Amino acid sequence: MTGPDARPLLEVAGVSVRFGALVALNQVSLEICDGEILAIIGPNGAGKTTLLNAISGFYHPYEGRIVFDGKDRTHLKPPDVAALGIARTFQNVALFKGMSVLDNLMTGRLLKMKGSFVLEALYWGPARIIDFLEIQAIRKTAAGRLPYGLQKRVELGRALAAEPELLLLDEPMAGMNVEEKEDMCRFILDVNGEFGTTIALIEHDMGVVMDISDRVAVLDYGRKIADGAPEQVRKDPAVRDAYLGVSHD
Repeated sequence: MTGPDARPLLEVAGVSVRFGALVALNQVSLEICDGEILAIIGPNGAGKTTLLNAISGFYHPYEGRIVFDGKDRTHLKPPDVAALGIARTFQNVALFKGMSVLDNLMTGRLLKMKGSFVLEALYWGPARIIDFLEIQAIRKTAAGRLPYGLQKRVELGRALAAEPELLLLDEPMAGMNVEEKEDMCRFILDVNGEFGTTIALIEHDMGVVMDISDRVAVLDYGRKIADGAPEQVRKDPAVRDAYLGVSHD
């Protein structure tokens, strides 16, 4: 559900993250509403991945709060965050390269099962995802032998196997050709539409952002400088200045 009556599934309130003297996020506040696709954009080094890492428990803020589905999860570790219903992919593909596609999906499913080894339930999720992502032909192939675009698709599948309420995608189309990007856009829209999964993604391709996002949040130098509908954000002078400036990676 999107629109004025959509409830916030995740709330980031005044979150700051620093590494020594470097402030990577500076009092960032935003909401991710139930059922929407939120794109997080900004120049290199703006704090986008740091924000996803804070939401998913890899970094802990030194100030501010992160609330998911009404529960404070500011200082939880990644496995505890995953158990709440948040799954993610990574900027650099993080598959088990020596394991088959099916076994990689099973690792995501185990997060959902929480230690229960009911065989039918364990296999049902990955089997459905294999069909959904159209990867039946490679289900027994070692992930490390796949082309990069297919590895990104398998990583998406592993995150989906956990049946998340909120899916965080860190540059899901980086390094892909046009056809692969079109496929990934279709899968993301279908995940949102068919599964009802709320999605936040980092993306640099502005054509993709404008096509698939319900809302766009913009970071620059660790601060949020814009937040709104795609067309509104595209016309924002502060956003234009950020993208016309020199990269501060």
